[in-house]
Amino acid sequence: MSAQFWLGLFQLFLVVGGALAVSLFIIDRLFPPVRQTTGSDTANVRRLRIGPVSTAVPPPLRWPLAPAWLPQYWQENLRLVGPLLVIWLLSFVLPVVLSAPLNQISILTGFPLGYYMSAQGTLICFVVLIFVYNWRMHILDRRYGVDPPETPDAQQIRRRYSLRYLGFTIGLLVLLIVFIILETQFRLPSFLIDWSFLALTIGLYAVIGIRSRADTLDAYYVAERKVPGILNGLATGSDWMSAASFISMAGALHLLGFEGLAYITGWTGGYVLLVLLLAPYLRKFGQYTLVDFIGARYPGAGARVIAAVLSIIICFTYVTAQVTGIGIIMSRFLGLNYMVGVIVGLAAVLLCSYLGGMKAITWTQGVQGIILVFAYLVPVTWLAFKLTGVALPQVMYGEALSNIDRLEQAQGLASYVAPFNDWSIWNYLALSLCLMLGTAGMPHILVRFYTVPTVRDSRSSVAWALVWICVLYLTAPAYAAFSRWEILSSVVGRPVAGLPEWTSRWASTGLLKIADAPEVGGNGDGILQYHELQIDQDLVVLSTPEIAELPSTVVALVAAGGMAAALSTADGLLMVIASATVHDIYHRTLNPRASSRERLLLGRLAILVVAILAALTALQRLAIIVQLVAWAFSFAAATIFPVLVLGIFWKRTNSRGAVAGMISGFLVTASYMAITYILPEWTLFGISSSAAGIFGLPVNFLVTWLVSRYGPPPDPEVTALVDYVRYP
Repeated sequence: MSAQFWLGLFQLFLVVGGALAVSLFIIDRLFPPVRQTTGSDTANVRRLRIGPVSTAVPPPLRWPLAPAWLPQYWQENLRLVGPLLVIWLLSFVLPVVLSAPLNQISILTGFPLGYYMSAQGTLICFVVLIFVYNWRMHILDRRYGVDPPETPDAQQIRRRYSLRYLGFTIGLLVLLIVFIILETQFRLPSFLIDWSFLALTIGLYAVIGIRSRADTLDAYYVAERKVPGILNGLATGSDWMSAASFISMAGALHLLGFEGLAYITGWTGGYVLLVLLLAPYLRKFGQYTLVDFIGARYPGAGARVIAAVLSIIICFTYVTAQVTGIGIIMSRFLGLNYMVGVIVGLAAVLLCSYLGGMKAITWTQGVQGIILVFAYLVPVTWLAFKLTGVALPQVMYGEALSNIDRLEQAQGLASYVAPFNDWSIWNYLALSLCLMLGTAGMPHILVRFYTVPTVRDSRSSVAWALVWICVLYLTAPAYAAFSRWEILSSVVGRPVAGLPEWTSRWASTGLLKIADAPEVGGNGDGILQYHELQIDQDLVVLSTPEIAELPSTVVALVAAGGMAAALSTADGLLMVIASATVHDIYHRTLNPRASSRERLLLGRLAILVVAILAALTALQRLAIIVQLVAWAFSFAAATIFPVLVLGIFWKRTNSRGAVAGMISGFLVTASYMAITYILPEWTLFGISSSAAGIFGLPVNFLVTWLVSRYGPPPDPEVTALVDYVRYP
């Protein structure tokens, strides 16, 4: 490596290390150590001894006896969950299997029915399933008298923050209008607009982070369990919609066509599994982390440590991708050096998570969620109005698909909406299923359900999270369709010298390449053919404001939205890594006597160290990072998801079975990934390495069942825990 690289690396260590030392000194002087408070939901379980000089070993868990009506309540719950799971499965499998004949039918504004069902119909079905489950469980809870009314304090918090977020939304709209007026009427320079949006958004995140600093362990880890369901849904959706969702998903749909819809269904269907199988029970358990539940359900250090390590691996790959996205956005929109962009972005992340933990992260993610969805909708809505005369892109992109089909036939191209041009149907279904199960096993999403006041709120927060996510995911195919329509009609088949101005600007960034010359693979005839146009998947969303000829203010808004998506996800991931390292491994396993002050200092130190490591990894710009993120979902599906589901729904599962299942699921998944990565031509049923979890998942279930079935049964205390989490 060059001397310049090592000099830059040394400078990075110097800057970040100095900031670390100064930050730790200031934080230690300004803010008191975290103290422990206990809520009503932990009254019947172990009191955590976190005094400054605690030396006693905590007593064993003591769970209350199950009520007499629990068996009947649980059976009614299962009779509801079973049919809903069948509908969930059929809702995404049948449209894929029948996609080719269904595409012969056109509906609404020109949608081929098979494409529509996978792009929108399945998502709508998922939302309906979740709301039906919430409605039926609300009736069931009331019948058994376990549905307490919302407390006045909770009502006040919900009203207060709802009004604040509503006010922020109105303020964001006013700010956008003001900047558009300043740009069009007073010729405000575009670079000043870009920097103003950056300063305003990061400044707002900093203010929320500082004002929401935590002084209790409940505030630091679970936001004091006071987040209303609808607002936790907003924060969960923001936590989920990463830079990949915001920037790259529409581009993947543009390049893959029908096959790209596997990401749409995969990243939404997992929320049905969350509400049916996991979220209410984790909230009833009511501790701090996902690993807390695994450690209590499967006693012994083995299951806890393995789950914590897997959580760290999964979240670190994810957070590295977010840091990479931050650097790209900073460099492309603000002209910053990539390294400087990474450091500035990480500073914004730390401002949110360093002081306040989950409390600050939650309220910041609410603001970031509003920004990123607003930034996502404005450009494509404007483009839909320009091309169709109707400002409803989610409905009008059917017209775009009809025009795409006509242009493809005229130019002799493969159909965009036809299924399985590049993938096998098995790869589509396997990837969708892996993304769903991986979503349900993602640690940074599962921990969000600890932050709500009640079990009912955990169910409602899943519903509102999916609604918020669907606002973006129902719009992503519209981005892809309108972009493809514009490119096929205004770029492909035109003289290279007469292409629209936006193509030359984006060609200079490397996201778009014109390869008409013979030396780069073209025919040199001066007319651009489709195969002579090379498009990066990040181009679609980022270039839409220029394609639609929107003001520079909208371009700055898109950059702010991409930053909000990356920062919101990075916040949650850093918090999970820090808690897994300090709370689950250090405190729970290695040093139970650690004081609250020591745990606070180590938690904040862990956040900074992980941020530095993620920055160093992102600076390498490894192409494999995107692949690692896809692998993270397979690992979550094949390791964490099975032991959580079996731990709740099968009392016989024991610690040995869980450990053996997680290890076997991980090994099978990793082996398939390694083989198909080294030998890409070798696959089973055409299933790619991104969906490798589809092989590790059944192995995990089988091994866990066999080892648990023929091993010793769990202790009565563990059985009591399972009963405890099964009712609100």
